[in-house]
Amino acid sequence: MNELMSRTIAYFWLPETKYVIAAMLVFALLSLHQLPNERRRVRNTVVLFVMCLAGQFVGALLEALSYSRAAVVIHEIFVIGSGFALFRLFGHVVFRIALPRLGIVVARIAEDIILLVVYSAFVLARLHLVGLDPSSLLTTSAVITAVLAFAMQDTLGNVLGGVALQLDNSLQTGDWVRLDDLTGRVVQIRWRQTTIRTRNGEMVIVPNSQLMRGRFTVVGRESRPDSPSRRWIWFNVTYDSPAALVIQKIEKVISTADIPNVARDPAPSCVLMEFGPGYARYALRYWMLDPQPDDPTDSAVRVHVLAALQRAGMRLAVPEQSVHMTKENEAYRESLRQREIEKRIVDLRKLELFSGMQEAELRTISERMVYAPFAQGAVIFEQGETAHWLYVLASGDVEVLIDFPGYPRQHFRTIHASSTFGERGVMTGEPRGDTVVARSDVVCYRLDQATVEEVVRSRPEIAEAIAHILWRHEVEVHSFTRQFTDASATLPSPPRGGMLDKIRGFLGL
Repeated sequence: MNELMSRTIAYFWLPETKYVIAAMLVFALLSLHQLPNERRRVRNTVVLFVMCLAGQFVGALLEALSYSRAAVVIHEIFVIGSGFALFRLFGHVVFRIALPRLGIVVARIAEDIILLVVYSAFVLARLHLVGLDPSSLLTTSAVITAVLAFAMQDTLGNVLGGVALQLDNSLQTGDWVRLDDLTGRVVQIRWRQTTIRTRNGEMVIVPNSQLMRGRFTVVGRESRPDSPSRRWIWFNVTYDSPAALVIQKIEKVISTADIPNVARDPAPSCVLMEFGPGYARYALRYWMLDPQPDDPTDSAVRVHVLAALQRAGMRLAVPEQSVHMTKENEAYRESLRQREIEKRIVDLRKLELFSGMQEAELRTISERMVYAPFAQGAVIFEQGETAHWLYVLASGDVEVLIDFPGYPRQHFRTIHASSTFGERGVMTGEPRGDTVVARSDVVCYRLDQATVEEVVRSRPEIAEAIAHILWRHEVEVHSFTRQFTDASATLPSPPRGGMLDKIRGFLGL
């Protein structure tokens, strides 16, 4: 029994066996540590290697029992199997760990081809070692290959297409592509087909030969997230709006607004494209960072465009042949206007700034209020701008931000509905002291400086109440500012009388 075991171990434990096992352990540990997504495959490969070692031991046992022919066959089969496992992990270490760290990325199909060549060379070498002539096998396999190639033309076309796609780097996993009416992200490129996931979560299998014969567009590349794609938003405006003003308003709004997935650089541009019957057609061109949520991004941009046109009093137009006539008499339109004015008067009474005013004064103000909606992320005004408007916030929230030298933009406060903002600049003529951004979709009404001045002139005592409100806001701003200014510099809170003098001096009271 001891002799049998000794002969078995002697046949099994060859001089190179310990080196093979050591290399396998090193490759396995490196792969498990560096490739967490490949751990299942690595474990399966290690299990295959261990099974092949067990098979080699069985072959050694048969050799010890004098079953030489069976022993050679079994031994070589499992040696080839263990070699495949070793080369597979070696490929992981080389192609997925070492080369990427050197900045060299090898396509998966190219990796498979190289490993296939290595496997074939290893098999031929083992066959030569046991005394088989590989040339006869190559001759026979050539005939078989010719027959199979003729019978599998389409499959071979797909395989070669997959090889070409990855070798020339024209298509990569993670790319967002458009093929005819199909749009989605490439999730896998295999030998025969490419898998594309659409926005609906559907997995579409496209033969590689179709991609090679047809035309596809790479909309966005995952490896280059800094390469945005350009989108077009079309809209029609009536001829009573000056083209230069339309372009100016739209470009300013989109370039300054914080819209998710819209790039600031390159800057958006608005162009007049054509003239139609009753309308001028414009196109807003902007750059999108991630091509996947294209429809939601287009929708967000359209919301900003519509709000900007509404604030500017510009009317969207439709082709004349699509215009529907509405029968409305003058009395009905007037009743709607009066209803809106009454609603505005009710809202104004809730505001501290207008609480002491009479019915007639509130009516005058409500009649002159200009509807001014803002989409989420839109900049209502910037710090340092000249003040022309006082804003009444009807719905939504706005965020007040202040810039300090040497600091990022700081959040000062949030203003909620049924409030006013922008009073100081209108009442004193000072530049805007902060930046106001729409935190949500908001509805505002704007009052111009002339209206505010007219109301205050008619009742000078209102200026004192407004001065008190502005003084209180000033104290809050000074308290907040001290955190970001030199501690040695004293910022005294302005007295109420000083604020009242500013208002009277600016308005000439």
